[in-house]
Amino acid sequence: MPTSLKPLLGVLEGRRLDVPPIWLMRQAGRYLPEYRALRAEKGGFLALATDPEAAAEVTLQPIRRFGFDGAILFSDILMVPWALGQDLSFGVGEGPRLTPPLVDHALGALERAPERLEPVYATVARVARALPTETTFLGFAGSPWTVATYMVNGSGSKDQGETRAFAYRDEAAFAEIVGAILELTVEYLARQITAGVEAVQLFDSWAGSLSPEQFERWVIAPNAEIVTRLRERCPGVPIIGFPKGAGAKLAAYAAGVAPDAIGLDETVDPVWADGALPAGMPVQGNLDPLALLTGGETLDRGVDRVLAAFPERPHLFNLGHGIGQHTPIANVERLIARVRRDVRG
Repeated sequence: MPTSLKPLLGVLEGRRLDVPPIWLMRQAGRYLPEYRALRAEKGGFLALATDPEAAAEVTLQPIRRFGFDGAILFSDILMVPWALGQDLSFGVGEGPRLTPPLVDHALGALERAPERLEPVYATVARVARALPTETTFLGFAGSPWTVATYMVNGSGSKDQGETRAFAYRDEAAFAEIVGAILELTVEYLARQITAGVEAVQLFDSWAGSLSPEQFERWVIAPNAEIVTRLRERCPGVPIIGFPKGAGAKLAAYAAGVAPDAIGLDETVDPVWADGALPAGMPVQGNLDPLALLTGGETLDRGVDRVLAAFPERPHLFNLGHGIGQHTPIANVERLIARVRRDVRG
């Protein structure tokens, strides 16, 4: 349909709107009672994410409730290592685990299982058929560095120290892991687009843990390769880069990766970003999720500051990271009303 009828897609294509479109990272998740009920019924995250009917329902839940301008596919960045042959599990009250960890196992020993991604494509097709015509459908994948931190360590960590040390100690082995992630990520995103998503986001959640040299090697270079190759396969589909924690390296990321839009985490001063990033590049963000959790005047001030930071730049309103599971629904409703009322008068 014409992008003029899809506000979010229009902004990603470089159009500034007086009413900034809004979606929230992790908008389909544990803060919603309807999500918690369905997850309990399915018995766990992986069972939910690999059931196309259920995953489509979760993707659509926040659209029905809040009328966001964008729907984000319900899935997980660790679907790629699962398809590369690691076992994936989500323990109750624990983060995800991948086995065997590649810090002491060879990538070549894994038996690849690309068929594990088929339910994701089926979910995309279901959602694409069901979305309101004005809602933009976003797919996503984890960026190679962030995905590699889980593959090497076997789980999340506070500073990604194990993976950073591994990348220094055995650069060739780590490059092989990153290369495998890169190859499958291009295919994975292209298949999402073929199935019905209209834009994609690359999540580099742990980009902030790297030195400048490693940032160039393991964040900028592989993301740039993904962007280049995906544009060749799927021309015209916007790509959002989200290098969380990049800070002052955001300008280098924007220049080196050249995404269509760049996501800002909550630690970035939006006024600084407006001056530092390429003119006309759309930005996404960057309200602190804790301001949303707190609500009230704290939330209002945070919203107003973000809105005021981009007087001429195309802007998607979002959080600086994912919505917290204890966030009151009333605060989300207040956020949406504030964003839309402030610019409409």
